[in-house]
Amino acid sequence: MYQKTAELVMVSRIARVESVKCPHSTARLGRIILGNPCQFLPTRLYNHRSMRVTVKSLAKINVGLRIGPARRDGFHELLTVYQTVGLHDVIHVSVRRGSGIEIRCADPRVPRDRSNTCYRIAERAMPALGAKGRVVIEIDKRLPVQGGMGGASANAVATLLALERVLRKSLNQAEKLRVAAEVGSDLPLFLVGGAVLGVGRGERVFPLPDFPPTACVVLTPEMGVSTPKAFAEWDRKRGLKPSFSGDPDAAPQRRPSTVAATGTESGTDGCIGPYPGGRGSDADDVGKLTALDPSARMKELGHGLSAWLSELHSGAPSVVGRGGRAGNPLLRLVRAGIENDFEQVVFPEYPELGEAKRALLRAGAEYASLSGSGSTVYGLFSSRQAASRAVGRLRKAGWAAQVTATLSRAAYWRRIFDC
Repeated sequence: MYQKTAELVMVSRIARVESVKCPHSTARLGRIILGNPCQFLPTRLYNHRSMRVTVKSLAKINVGLRIGPARRDGFHELLTVYQTVGLHDVIHVSVRRGSGIEIRCADPRVPRDRSNTCYRIAERAMPALGAKGRVVIEIDKRLPVQGGMGGASANAVATLLALERVLRKSLNQAEKLRVAAEVGSDLPLFLVGGAVLGVGRGERVFPLPDFPPTACVVLTPEMGVSTPKAFAEWDRKRGLKPSFSGDPDAAPQRRPSTVAATGTESGTDGCIGPYPGGRGSDADDVGKLTALDPSARMKELGHGLSAWLSELHSGAPSVVGRGGRAGNPLLRLVRAGIENDFEQVVFPEYPELGEAKRALLRAGAEYASLSGSGSTVYGLFSSRQAASRAVGRLRKAGWAAQVTATLSRAAYWRRIFDC
């Protein structure tokens, strides 16, 4: 039922994206065919002479996230809206004589072996591109590690795009999406960009209509949240037995991570679950979790998204004019009550993250939420000026706050190659 609902929502309401010139390329981003996320991406090879290519690896936030039933493969069904933002890492890729893959990064938490998403995607991409050589990947880490902003997944996609430029070859889009999904559930969204609906375990992605740029303040507390343990806590509070009986730290092959395999990975990178771990919390949270069964919760969010998309494309005037507070469709969406289910298990476990959300709301955020399973918490603001004022106020209170903005699909692709 959930799958039908989610797909009908997108097939019936998804918007077309106009052709956009891809920077540093003779290719154009073509029109999207309804329900098919593969049609607008650049397919012609890049002409770049340097054997060392630099690209940006842009982050995402989750605007709402519903956790559905556990599947036989150990994953959960998910329904979420991904939105790319301007914060980023920087990835440098070169191909030299020899063989193998070398990862370089100053951050000691980033692994240098096959557990790194960049390593795994290069391992798959080189034979797919018909290329040989020693791949050197340098990661300039600026995004929070274990932060729920998709940093590991974005790093991998940036590596793939850089490899295409270095080798002056290109995979077709279906092949890119296939390779990306093999490495991790969050990767395909970074081959789309902008606002993206994620279904399945998060790897099936559908472009949503672009939102206007929206100011965003990001708080990055000094902690990491284990996604497997968050899923397991979700299941336990619903009286379910985790379907994975092993040690969560022993399953690094299932999560796309540029974080060392310590069992403390975070965000929805990989959308992994359920696994054992985590601690208990208030009885009230149990009531919230059991109020609706997982299928009903997924359906509820699907209906909300359908209503929002209907409003966008009905042609009927908004209750509030374009210059009013309801003029931004992203803010209209979040005011409809869209939530991140992970908050119900993560906030009791990490009270500081709940306080971060409240601090953003006190600072004037129109909406605040955990991103993925955390630990990043973000707030959306009505203007850049309001966001900048909030950052000053939050920093004075001791929060690690920075301002950014959401990116349209075209802006996302421009930023990647603007190095």
